Amino acid sequence: MAFTVRTCGLPSLRRVLSLIIPGKDVAAWVGDTLTSLVGQLPQGELQVVVVDDGSTDATSEVVAGFADRLPGLVLHRNESPVGLASARNQGLELATGSVLGFLDGDDWLARGHLARAVAALETLDVDFVRFDHVRVTEGRREQVRAPQARRGVPLNPRESILPTTDSTMVDYPYAWAGLYRRRLHEQGLLAFDDGLHTAEDRPWVWRLHLRTQSYAVVNTPGVMYRRGVTTSLTQVLDRRQLDFLTSYASCFALLAEDPEQDRFLPKLVRQLLAVLAHQLGRSAQMARPLRRELRERAAALLETVPGDLLEETVVQLGHQRERLLTPVLRRRGRAA
Repeated sequence: MAFTVRTCGLPSLRRVLSLIIPGKDVAAWVGDTLTSLVGQLPQGELQVVVVDDGSTDATSEVVAGFADRLPGLVLHRNESPVGLASARNQGLELATGSVLGFLDGDDWLARGHLARAVAALETLDVDFVRFDHVRVTEGRREQVRAPQARRGVPLNPRESILPTTDSTMVDYPYAWAGLYRRRLHEQGLLAFDDGLHTAEDRPWVWRLHLRTQSYAVVNTPGVMYRRGVTTSLTQVLDRRQLDFLTSYASCFALLAEDPEQDRFLPKLVRQLLAVLAHQLGRSAQMARPLRRELRERAAALLETVPGDLLEETVVQLGHQRERLLTPVLRRRGRAA
């Protein structure tokens, strides 16, 4: 069961930017998140849509307390969690802006970030813009640059998928590190695969780069991305971590429909194997049945990859990752 509260203002107005903020049990941080949005755009141009995904703390109460400072604030509460992907989709359906964006409920924005990002989107006249972010870990800040050297010019999204062995824009999948034209959502390009709890942004970012026409990377003050939050799913090793396998199965299905699938398949395979090696590297901390499921499902997914491409990619990834991947590769031929 879910309910939506429109806390203030005239929500029927079509605002310039709708910012979608999903969160579960983020009462300790969401106040900072919302405070950073006050004054980002002229009054009436920003709609904030918060999806409280089944919090058991005071998240909704903290959000509701910002009604006077963020006119048009929309609060949607799920009585039971639906997961990050579905929560973002709920926010997309409540958003009324001509430009759409995302932010996590424990992160915040630098002053002036949204104004500059919206201005860049309009000036460059592209489908979407992407930007850098700042990783904040226990007070330490580190700038993380989007892996595209050309800044402030329109680019073809497909041409930012390769090269295979370098970090590219499909390796920078963070939905909150960009702003997107509403028309992309109307074309079915912004929705996330419902039910995914982790790696939900992988098919999402591949879809953007395969099926849109233009984008740009712009220099703006940026997003402050909080690391080390104990409630973050990156810190929890349960079955939800295996959603990355479902996510990459979706990526393979997406690429199978593309006329240039042979061109981009090596990149996707390398990306999958890198993520799989990471999960295998920490699988000793998983419960034994989950660890077995990880290996079996991974082996079944790799059955869809041509053997020569798989072998070549494993070698490229280096000895350490090859050692982690070997048990799954041995299962591959026996996978159901």
